[in-house]
Amino acid sequence: MVAVGQAVALSGRTALRAGTAVALTGAAVAVLNRFSMPRLDAKASVAEHVTVCVPARDESDELPALIADLRAQTGVPGLRVLILDDGSTDGTAAAAREAIADDPRFEVIRSEAEPPPGWTGKAAACARLAELADAPILVFLDADVRLAPQAIAAAARAVRDRHAGLISPWPAQQSGTRAEALVQPLLCWSWASTLPIVLGNRGHRPSTAVACGQFLAFDAAAYRAIGGHAAVADSPTEDLDIARALRRAGYATHLVAAGPLARTRMYRGAEEVEGGYTRWLWSAYGGSRPAAAVVGIVLALGYWLPPLAALCGSGATRRIGALGYAAAVTGRLAARSLETGGPLRRADVLAAAAHPFSIAAYQRLVLRSHRARRAGALRWKDRPLIETR
Repeated sequence: MVAVGQAVALSGRTALRAGTAVALTGAAVAVLNRFSMPRLDAKASVAEHVTVCVPARDESDELPALIADLRAQTGVPGLRVLILDDGSTDGTAAAAREAIADDPRFEVIRSEAEPPPGWTGKAAACARLAELADAPILVFLDADVRLAPQAIAAAARAVRDRHAGLISPWPAQQSGTRAEALVQPLLCWSWASTLPIVLGNRGHRPSTAVACGQFLAFDAAAYRAIGGHAAVADSPTEDLDIARALRRAGYATHLVAAGPLARTRMYRGAEEVEGGYTRWLWSAYGGSRPAAAVVGIVLALGYWLPPLAALCGSGATRRIGALGYAAAVTGRLAARSLETGGPLRRADVLAAAAHPFSIAAYQRLVLRSHRARRAGALRWKDRPLIETR
């Protein structure tokens, strides 16, 4: 019995050391990204014509603020904005036209058509907008993104300066409720703690591509060369998959920090958080449940075990656990500082301190997403989602 107890204790210490190593590695990568990740240039301007495409379904509350931001853009004299009201039932088109007033650069298109077979709603809306655009640079924006006046010019300039097929500026993710604060920061942290972006932006490896569909700036020729959104018609993560398609075709794609130039509140409240992540988290890790389970074990080792050891252990066990927990919090704060480009707030520190609970919430959402997929219950904005099996 003594030998068994010693073996259990030894395996526990080994697991704790492995978990702390995971947390330390994540923190180191996040800190590296904090100081090396490229950022949009707020002083940039662009002479080329730029068409901004905004797919909008039931966005009457969000769209007017984005339109106001787009009307205030500077450094991009050849700006055109296309807004697709994608079968909205809340007066999205009327709200958009009122916000546009008499600005001739804007056009609202109303569509009642459902997505074609094999298409998600967003991919179909983006493809329709791209058909109407004729500029050499295309920018796709979600309706809930908020922009500083230099944002569009900075993104367009980055496409040219970096000779890229796609520039994906990462907007600062904002939270307004506890549920959002628990989950939303993980969106940035997930790649900031695992991939050095200065390396990920180099080369054409699809596996190191990162993109955020809230704000995408394309070289139009590259976009059309791969077939545009038709190349990712059925994808639940069309942003990431279109970046991978561009890389497979030999085009560069770059993730850059938008910092103070772009921000968004992606979901509002626990219900939207659950629905939003449920619709696509099943597709993470190649859509493989075993792979998701392996990732879950690594997350538990790195971000549950150390704080438990720090709380319940003693001596060396407590010290190792405290080191792992401190590393996890450091990684979260570095990732948050990276995406905001400004000083950390008290709410950011509290959210980072709750990292073990964030990981638990994430794991629950992954499980919920896989269950919804198996049940054929994946939906978003009252539409069933197309999925690949």
